[in-house]
Amino acid sequence: MKILIVDDEPLARARLRSLMDEIGSPYEVAGEAENGNEALQKCAEISADLVLMDISMPGMNGLTAAAELAKRKTPPAVIFTTAYSDHALEAFEGNAVDYLLKPIRLNRLRKALDKASLINRVQIQVIEQAQEKESAAANSYICANIRGGIQRIPTAEIIYFIADQKYVCAYYQGGEVLLEDPLCSFEERFGDQFMRIHRNALVSSKHLIGLEKNREGQTLAKLHGTNQRLQISRRHLPKIRQWLKGK
Repeated sequence: MKILIVDDEPLARARLRSLMDEIGSPYEVAGEAENGNEALQKCAEISADLVLMDISMPGMNGLTAAAELAKRKTPPAVIFTTAYSDHALEAFEGNAVDYLLKPIRLNRLRKALDKASLINRVQIQVIEQAQEKESAAANSYICANIRGGIQRIPTAEIIYFIADQKYVCAYYQGGEVLLEDPLCSFEERFGDQFMRIHRNALVSSKHLIGLEKNREGQTLAKLHGTNQRLQISRRHLPKIRQWLKGK
């Protein structure tokens, strides 16, 4: 956890750094600042997870700086450090994690850091969940250029992708579209929804319903939603058979 120490008094910063060195991992003092304005700049530079912030400082004070930090997309946690207890209520109204009175004691600092770590883990979880939702949404469709416009086609409607020279054709329930991305990019992006059956073809596992042989003895994939049969290469056939048996 990267920590920024903010205090206009060099001795106070040295005292906090000494305490943090004593506490050690997983905490790391990544920078120091002398006032609120410098704190805002340093937070962005070092991507601080936590700020130990004095309240009474020349220029921008700690309360104002914390309010500005709170407006950021992923704000750091803030623990106020001050010699004056009359700031406590205002500090907590500003969503401070904790409030430490100087001279700061080691055990009291540990408790405040533990509280901040818990909040930070919750923030990380929220961010990860949002990223997962965004990723899931992006993987739920492809974009295709159709008659000068862009159309989103749900991946759930796509039956198969097949490579043809420098293009890839996607066949779906509403027709077919040409795509400029290589076949391997769709395999990488939709690998949990589509299966490679040939060097030039991916089929939807949702639409793959069985196998059959043609007159030449080649094994073909039977697909729900189309009469088209796609050849399965010898290389990929064992995996496809195994998947169908366990379906």
